Amino acid sequence: MTRPARPLDAALAAGALVLDGGLSNQLADQGCDLTDELWSARLLADAPEQLQAAHAAYVAAGARVLITASYQASFEGFARKGVRGAKAAELFARSVHLARAAAGQRTVYVAASVGPYGAVLADGSEYRGRYGRTTAELTAFHRPRIEALAAAEPDVLALETVPDVREAEALLRAAEGCGVPVWLSYTVAGGHTRAGQPLSEAFALVAGRDQVVATGVNCCDPREVEPAVRLATSLTGKPAVAYPNSGEGWDAVRAAWRGPATYEPVLAPRWRAAGARLVGGCCRVGPASIARVAAALGEQHGA
Repeated sequence: MTRPARPLDAALAAGALVLDGGLSNQLADQGCDLTDELWSARLLADAPEQLQAAHAAYVAAGARVLITASYQASFEGFARKGVRGAKAAELFARSVHLARAAAGQRTVYVAASVGPYGAVLADGSEYRGRYGRTTAELTAFHRPRIEALAAAEPDVLALETVPDVREAEALLRAAEGCGVPVWLSYTVAGGHTRAGQPLSEAFALVAGRDQVVATGVNCCDPREVEPAVRLATSLTGKPAVAYPNSGEGWDAVRAAWRGPATYEPVLAPRWRAAGARLVGGCCRVGPASIARVAAALGEQHGA
């Protein structure tokens, strides 16, 4: 359960690292019920051993960066389940500790997931953005979550699946001074954020911010990755992060995935050539696919 000796930014300077895949699909395959507004975060209290097992499955597949089960976690959501204050903070910390424990003796970086405001609403609005909240309101919402995760000493904060430049600004403000580096990852469609802003505007937001070690895209169609990564690296001079979903679309009304899967692990070297240094998968991309990503990038499976 020790932290890697080399900081993440130094590791990225040396080459690409394999991210994990979708936590929820692995938990579902393990028989977990995720029909709850807290989604996988519910298991932090109810079945932490299942989360550690899911993380371990990705480590065995070759992942060298694990993303915690805190994506949909919030103090407000935990309070609705009767968990408040210090007890809720303990659950945020547990998400980091479980990922750290799953690494065993392997060198694995832990990325504490900070999902968007829309994820906490559990209504699919993280794929729309523009919640009608001000930047100041969003900053105030995210700061306690970030402080609780930072206190557990992850290697990086994953500000992920961000649909809107305004929320990206709020997240970056909320993370200022927390003492932990961050990556900022947008969910995109048609070369724009989900809120419709140009990606040039979205990525330019992180230029010159030393706390941001990488920027890019996640939970998007795999076909969006390569052009987005090229743009991100050219505008920011930073390494990119790339972890699309399976290519299927999420139907929030029916709470189901639809359409064909288009995720192809053999594309990982192209994403790396475009500037991605954190490469993996998101929803519906499981350990078998991550093992193929690791192989495509020349990583030793299970090393």
